[in-house]
Amino acid sequence: MEELNIKVEDPKLWDSPRAAESLMRERTRLEDSISDYLSLEREFEDAVDLAEICDEEGDVETLDEAENILETVSLRAKKMELECLLSGEADGNDCYIEIHAGAGGTESQDWAEMLLRMYVRWAAKSGREVVWIEESEGEEAGIKSVTIKVMGPLSYGWLKTESGVHRLVRISPYDSNARRHTSFASVWVFPVIDETIYVQIEDKDLRIDTYRASGAGGQHVNRTDSAVRITHLPSNIVVQCQAERSQHRNRAAAMSVLRSRLYEAELQRREQEVEALNSQKTDIGWGHQIRSYVLQPYRLVKDLRTNFEHTNPEAVLDGDLDDFMATALAQRVGVLGEDPP
Repeated sequence: MEELNIKVEDPKLWDSPRAAESLMRERTRLEDSISDYLSLEREFEDAVDLAEICDEEGDVETLDEAENILETVSLRAKKMELECLLSGEADGNDCYIEIHAGAGGTESQDWAEMLLRMYVRWAAKSGREVVWIEESEGEEAGIKSVTIKVMGPLSYGWLKTESGVHRLVRISPYDSNARRHTSFASVWVFPVIDETIYVQIEDKDLRIDTYRASGAGGQHVNRTDSAVRITHLPSNIVVQCQAERSQHRNRAAAMSVLRSRLYEAELQRREQEVEALNSQKTDIGWGHQIRSYVLQPYRLVKDLRTNFEHTNPEAVLDGDLDDFMATALAQRVGVLGEDPP
């Protein structure tokens, strides 16, 4: 920590406010990690001492309590161990989540909104903040697409394995014959990047359009003529923002999303190269189906990459995603050896 303190106390540090803020966030993250480790160590030692005393005195009830504390400490330790592996260049950053309904009209659009709710609930449970960037509502129900920003420590590191196609099987609430339907929606996660990560974008490669915002309105969307859509012509990546009433702010936000999308595309390219070198590339790649949520005829959520299963779909759809993320991250580290630089 001594070297870090020297940097923070450098009088020239705030000559570049964004770089300074990034460094301060990193300092806070490291301090929090050390504090969490020391707290976990104290809890472990206290529980062990309590268990030894209770064992000697034959206090079974308190001994059970000490064992429960040790189990909780063990789970926290495993999570902290996994977070230590999140050492990629952007793992500590905030992130954007894009959700797009697949073919299937109202069914898929409703499924896309269910996924949005799932990630918003996960963010709330993990103490993260969510900001709406763009939302396009469905004709009858649900959403065609949405972009949100998730803010909090290691947001991208935890969420990055959620990218891919998500499949839902259920009895349709929109089918008068109560038939079983399969719906698809895609989820894309990419990191928010600051000036410490350089992404070159030339003006000649951009097409910028303005339009009237559409969507749910209220706290998420302002119905004004200030919405901005930016198309990056070389990659054909399209981003849009309608969260603000100011066209300039929406343009700046859309450019931030575009920079993040281009950066994520580069991370994907590097990751594929590493996988190829290791000769361990799986059949399920970026943009392919990664998870199935089955509500009928049985109840199961299964990750198709790790085979991890959860028999309570309602809990998962309510934001209980940590086990899925942890298993996918552990496999990712095992396959790649380490996260791409």
